[in-house]
Amino acid sequence: MKSVTAVWFEIPVQDMGRAMRFYQDVFQVSLEEVKLGEDLMAWLPFDHENGQGASGTLILKPDASPAGASGPLLYLGSLHDDVAQELSRVEAAGGKIIQQKTVISEDHGCFGIIEDTEGNHIGFHSSK
Repeated sequence: MKSVTAVWFEIPVQDMGRAMRFYQDVFQVSLEEVKLGEDLMAWLPFDHENGQGASGTLILKPDASPAGASGPLLYLGSLHDDVAQELSRVEAAGGKIIQQKTVISEDHGCFGIIEDTEGNHIGFHSSK
């Protein structure tokens, strides 16, 4: 049986500088700003050699509606394998916590949900 693989995602932002600061502060990583044609993007860290990281980007879309509560929910993995780490930095970075760290099950780990500075709802996931 064939399977579906997520290969790319775009998080729409209205203010690239503000959004980059938010994600850099929450995840404590650097984002790479890239201009592709007419699109201004900030790529999330991805290790091409090992195929690890987030194969996606922030993308400047001033007229786009944020992916709020009624849109698709994207989950980003914790860099520390504990979503409490990232969640602890969300409010200081200008976002809101929608759902605190919640245990799914011992086998499936934990998650939390936030609203970023652009109004997007994003999930965080970790194994513990």
